Amino acid sequence: MSEQSTAASAGNPPPRWILKLFTRAHLLLYRLFRGRLFSTLAGDPICIVTMTGAKSGKKRSIPLMLVPHPDGLDSGVLLVASQGGAPRHPVWYYNLVAHPDIVVEAPGKKLRLRARVASPEEKKVFWPVCVEHYAPYEDYQQRTDRDIPVFVCEPRAA
Repeated sequence: MSEQSTAASAGNPPPRWILKLFTRAHLLLYRLFRGRLFSTLAGDPICIVTMTGAKSGKKRSIPLMLVPHPDGLDSGVLLVASQGGAPRHPVWYYNLVAHPDIVVEAPGKKLRLRARVASPEEKKVFWPVCVEHYAPYEDYQQRTDRDIPVFVCEPRAA
């Protein structure tokens, strides 16, 4: 393989089927061990987010990096729609826009939250918090021309 083709493929995500397989396996193991195992990815904490599909209307669960709300986990979480700096938003972005009521599972917690995209002013405050919890987000933002959205997920009104 030439240097150019190696460099060109270095920034590309793995094939979608590999990501789906990895996601399903991680989700299964996380739930099997009730979050006591498989609650991290490369040493960083994750949460399981259950949402409704924008097109299908089916429940979907995915592991995402856990960024607690600055006021604490009981106040919610921040979800970063980075997709590793890809040029497009992840599919789950559209799910949350269409159906903002979600359930977030973190070790020892199950939170019923409502998601909304942070305003530009809020993002200025929340982005450094996200990067503090998962430093690669800064690199992801440098890889893409799109403004990576941050969802503010707060407890639903009863």
